[in-house]
Amino acid sequence: MSATQTPLVPLPGRGTPTPASPATQGDFDVRTRLYIWLTGVFVTSLIIADITGSKFFHFDLFTVQLPALGSYNFVTHSVGMFSFPITFLLTDLVNEYYGRKGARRMTYIGLVMAGLSFTLIFAARKAQVSPISPISQDHFDAVFGMSNRLYIASLTAYLTGQMCDIFLFGLIKRATRGKYVWLRATGSTIVSQAIDSFLVTTILFAATSNPATNAPYTTHELLETAATGYILKFLIAIALTPLIYAGRWFIRERFGMTPMPVDREA
Repeated sequence: MSATQTPLVPLPGRGTPTPASPATQGDFDVRTRLYIWLTGVFVTSLIIADITGSKFFHFDLFTVQLPALGSYNFVTHSVGMFSFPITFLLTDLVNEYYGRKGARRMTYIGLVMAGLSFTLIFAARKAQVSPISPISQDHFDAVFGMSNRLYIASLTAYLTGQMCDIFLFGLIKRATRGKYVWLRATGSTIVSQAIDSFLVTTILFAATSNPATNAPYTTHELLETAATGYILKFLIAIALTPLIYAGRWFIRERFGMTPMPVDREA
């Protein structure tokens, strides 16, 4: 090829190469562009969930009987639940199209970015507040003053849950020879989020006092908190299953990509 000849590049989803214009010759390929977008949304959802996680919401339910825990007619949980389930969906999509290696890479990027975010927030909290600041130090700390225990609990549960999800997704995919998308997506999320829920609750609340009783949290209270949070995640995982199929359809139609074959899983 001569120095002045325009290279040929294939269009996404098509086999016929077309000349690439000088303006697009430096663009990322379609798989890289999609990975950047998916990872960007994943990291954003993760960090928003962590930052907003200190606020809890409450809503009433019909009475639910939980084995060994009694009956409940309400749910109280962190508002981080609004954005964190997005990470379930994106982990499964990346695992589906980029394999375990791609999903692990996205998980590590999320871990590093979460650590960077908390470091910058810590530095902002320690900065001397100006007398003309519209936000007082107390108000700023009330919003961003996440304790070290919550920070450790959040990232430990996140990393453990993600590694479990990625492993189980690939295991089920190989066992079913790439069939039953709903089974590997929902099954891996249900198991991994059980680990996440009980791990974060144990690290966060064990050996600490319940502000309502001024006494250490009991085993029953720990199980109650973890179980109600897990049930909510369980229901969300089921509800997200159709979005896995919608995501596969969009990626196929928009980017011309197909899921990674089972024999190429890495």
